[in-house]
Parts: sequence; structure tokens; C-alpha cells
Amino acid sequence: MTSPSSPAMTLSHPSSGRHFYLAVDRLQFKMRTLLELLGVVSDRHGSVPIAICVSSRDELDAVCAAVANLPFVSLSPLYSDQDEAERASVLEKSRRAAIQRNQIEDTSIDGSPKPESVVLKLNITVVTDACLPSAAMGEAPLMSRVLINYELPTKKEAYLRRVSACLATGNFKIISIDPLFGSADVVAAL
Repeated sequence: MTSPSSPAMTLSHPSSGRHFYLAVDRLQFKMRTLLELLGVVSDRHGSVPIAICVSSRDELDAVCAAVANLPFVSLSPLYSDQDEAERASVLEKSRRAAIQRNQIEDTSIDGSPKPESVVLKLNITVVTDACLPSAAMGEAPLMSRVLINYELPTKKEAYLRRVSACLATGNFKIISIDPLFGSADVVAAL
């Protein structure tokens, strides 16, 4: 059963989150589009926690290789042959980044200046569907503010699992990069 505050339940509430489809006309442009999108998010939102979901280990490796050298990114992959301690470390890093982001937003809301010591890097967790955090294993969601579906899952259940395992409740965005859907003006909406 899904709790009322889970992202899967809040997804239908129009003010809770927004979903964008970003169409690319050729498959080979997906990676470049992802990198440009990350640059825009970094410029406009600073240290927002992001989860990038992929379907296979090969795609995880390709995304990590492309994103790893971006100077504005702190990258953490979750993959199947990761030992338990490393996995727990990645999940904790993601949660700490979300908490730090919330503290920065709270500081901005009350009018206080941002601390100069805060490093404004995107905290990106790249994860395959098989390695999503599991409540059954006692793992909390990643608490990301942005979920990027590098490709859409083929089943609704897999999509909902991505949403509930990756997103924080409240104000979030879901961006799907896919050559199969009509275009959307994602950059202007971010």
C-alpha cells in the first residue's frame, strides 16, 4: 500500500510535480541532449539532487562515462555487483545532498544569504531499474528533486517504481528523454 505522502500518490496532484517529455529526433543525440540538460539544470538550480534511471548496465556505464567529467557534477552509480557497504554509502550520499539542498532552500526563503562554503554541484545518482532502492530491504528513497528517465520503461509498474524509489515528495520534476514522443520545451519550463 502506498502512503499518502509518497511520490506515487502525489504524482497525480498537479502542483506536486511536473513531467516533461524531451524528444530527440535521432538516438545518437540522446547523450548530448542529456549533457546539455544537466548544464541547464546546474545553471538554473545549482545543487539539485538528480536521479538518472536507465534500463541496463551498459547504459549506466555509458551515462556515467559521459557525465563523470562534467565539472559541475558529483556522480554516484548504483549497480548490481556493488558491495553492500558501497551501496549504503551511495544511498547516504544522495540523502545528505537532498538534506543540504533543503537547508539551502530554507536559508533562501528566510532571506539569509547562502553560506559561501556551500559547493553547488549537481548530485547525480545513476541507477538501473534492478538496483533502485527498495523499501522491502529497509532502504529509503533517494529523495531526488529531478528524475531523468534516460529511456522510458516499457511497463507502468516499472515507471511507478522509479518514481517512488527516486523522488522526494513535494515539488519535483520528471524528464523523459526519448526519440518516440513529441517534443516539449523542457528547458524553458525548468
